[in-house]
Amino acid sequence: MQTQLSRRSLLKLTGLAGLGAAAAGCSSGPPSGAASWAMWSSSPAERKVWEDFSAYVERELKIKSVPNLTPSSGYPTKLDLQLVSGTASLVTALNGTLIPTYAARGAHRPLDDLITQDPDFDLGDFYQPIRTISTFNEQTYGIGFDVAPTVLYYNKTLLQKQGIALPSRTEPMTWAAFRDLAKELTRPPDQYGFSCAPAIDDLVSWIYCAGGNVMNADATRSALNAPEAMEAIQFVVDLFVKDKVTPPIANLVTESSLSNFLEGNVAFMQNGPWQVVNVRKAKFDWDIVPFPAGAAGSTPRVSGSSFAIPAKVRGDDLELAWKLLKTLTSKGALDIYARAGRNNPARLSAGSAFKPPPDNLGIVQDILAGKVAGGHPFDVTTNWNQVKQLLGQDLPRTFLGQVTVKEAIDGLTPRLDVLMEQHQDNIRQASARKG
Repeated sequence: MQTQLSRRSLLKLTGLAGLGAAAAGCSSGPPSGAASWAMWSSSPAERKVWEDFSAYVERELKIKSVPNLTPSSGYPTKLDLQLVSGTASLVTALNGTLIPTYAARGAHRPLDDLITQDPDFDLGDFYQPIRTISTFNEQTYGIGFDVAPTVLYYNKTLLQKQGIALPSRTEPMTWAAFRDLAKELTRPPDQYGFSCAPAIDDLVSWIYCAGGNVMNADATRSALNAPEAMEAIQFVVDLFVKDKVTPPIANLVTESSLSNFLEGNVAFMQNGPWQVVNVRKAKFDWDIVPFPAGAAGSTPRVSGSSFAIPAKVRGDDLELAWKLLKTLTSKGALDIYARAGRNNPARLSAGSAFKPPPDNLGIVQDILAGKVAGGHPFDVTTNWNQVKQLLGQDLPRTFLGQVTVKEAIDGLTPRLDVLMEQHQDNIRQASARKG
């Protein structure tokens, strides 16, 4: 039987030890017997999707649905507080990058027993990448609701006005071709060739395409100082600092590639299909194509999100939680999600509902199926937030030309190695509890 972490231990692991009193003072949680679920929501378009989900849950389960919606930036902190105070919803949404973190803490329960005991549930109807992303220590901790590769958005109107041929719908550009095109389309201060976030979440796609990674194969050491990763980081930094094909950075923390793209004066944006719902409000014609291909091909990060069940949910609540989780990830629910353009649904059987615009939207499922280009499931650690926080300290300064890529990586590597050691300790502790 898995040993549960004490409230004090979990507070320490989450970094919220100083908030214990606040957690204790939280409300008693959602009403008993209600189908309560937690989700992030940062725009009116997203909120509309979750309202439709809630109505669907009530129709299917014939009980009250209680969605607990929180802006994306504050969602993890709020969820941490709810988990340690016992006020979390029956089902909680988890970004795939956080599944190992919560699983290693024992904050969420593995779902394999529930899957095995349920003859009506078919895990095979979910894309393999989201099944990989939702697994930790050979156990399934979440059921996916979306999964998608990073793609390249482009302003079709801008390219046509410049008399430039539109990129291939299926054949990824080489890095060199992409760089040349971005430079050709840059006319500061009124027009720029490219926009991406100056952060590891966007850099990692270039690293994967170069054949590198953030950590080595067994996640025991940092691999950012390997030639492949260094080449990729330098390439992107050069787009900012040397080639100046990106809009000037006003603030490293709040810089938004989406906002830049929606202004209408940026030719290409790196982002995921999860932004389709927001880009549809653009005042210009646009489309998507596969991510530029490096030495390892077009293999950008594949990201996904899942619904999970907190470890403290037991008894009759667990039975309801499983029914709710199945409903939230059912074809009916994910059809709602896909029709809204929120993202590519995690179920293969719901894929047909993810329809244009953009015209080339089908490329997302072709990439996931391996028919065009490719993808790389996002490799993360059990302390990924700490890894991101560390990389967010010095690495963004390279985008401003304040430090060289080598200086930044040399300074980060020893500290990253310490976090990799901590990650291995977390895995050993989780394995001991599992045993």
